[in-house]
Amino acid sequence: MDVPFVIRHRLEELGLEQRDLARAARVTESYISQLLTRRKAPPAPNRTDIYDRMDKFLRLPSGELAKLAELQRKEQLKRELGDEPTALLGGVRELILRKCAPDKEAEIRAIFEQQPLGELERLVTSKVLEVAKQVARQELDNEYWVRMIAQLGGRSYEEMRVIVLEFLDTDIFHVSAENCVSFLEPLIESWDVDLATFGLEIVLNRRVATGHVKRFEFVEREFDERVMEEQGLTEFLRDPALSGTATAEEIAALKRLRFTSKRPTPLFYYRELQSLRDPLHFRTPQEPDRH
Repeated sequence: MDVPFVIRHRLEELGLEQRDLARAARVTESYISQLLTRRKAPPAPNRTDIYDRMDKFLRLPSGELAKLAELQRKEQLKRELGDEPTALLGGVRELILRKCAPDKEAEIRAIFEQQPLGELERLVTSKVLEVAKQVARQELDNEYWVRMIAQLGGRSYEEMRVIVLEFLDTDIFHVSAENCVSFLEPLIESWDVDLATFGLEIVLNRRVATGHVKRFEFVEREFDERVMEEQGLTEFLRDPALSGTATAEEIAALKRLRFTSKRPTPLFYYRELQSLRDPLHFRTPQEPDRH
């Protein structure tokens, strides 16, 4: 018994059609058809929301399909163990290279072509996928965002939902050309790598992603050797009306501020600057007793 068997059985019991299930799961009828005919493997439970929607629609216990999918995927993995990694599809490699900084593309291309899937190509591709998946996970339930991505790729909302779900389930060895054209192409603006340190910078399309610059370092550094500058701080420093009177000491203090999730705006830094200047916010050092 596997996922397709259970789904078909419940559809028959409830007198429902594949299109009804597709509508409930917010995917295309074609995607459901391919799952049920086993032309597509069931997606990983921890990378999709489709099983919860299906369980509810098919009146199954919560988590039932996810458990079956996990077992089915483990059996498939056992059958595939021992296979040698193959090169990325040509279309995938070409998109990755096309997004490379123009002044390094020729050099990077030569390195990529030395091996089917060498260390640098694995590093860059896996990080690009990682960043794109982070965005996809955050926005999957955001209907406006999915529709926006769909429009950029000339797809319907349901088609893009399928593409995103499949993309979340892929990895460096199975990423498809469709993943790239429909999702990576509009999401990734560019990337650059320092071949001396393997520091990697990935720039996302501002129209579809917040925190649009992602940086990864792979060498040991002192904590304050390099301070990543927030976009809000950069904009604050560029605006004389906000930062024109800031001293070097005050700017250094602003650069040391750290954030985990929310991204500060230029106005935040302006208000923080005023707080630094307010004597009520700081204690005056006590003078030594002269008695």
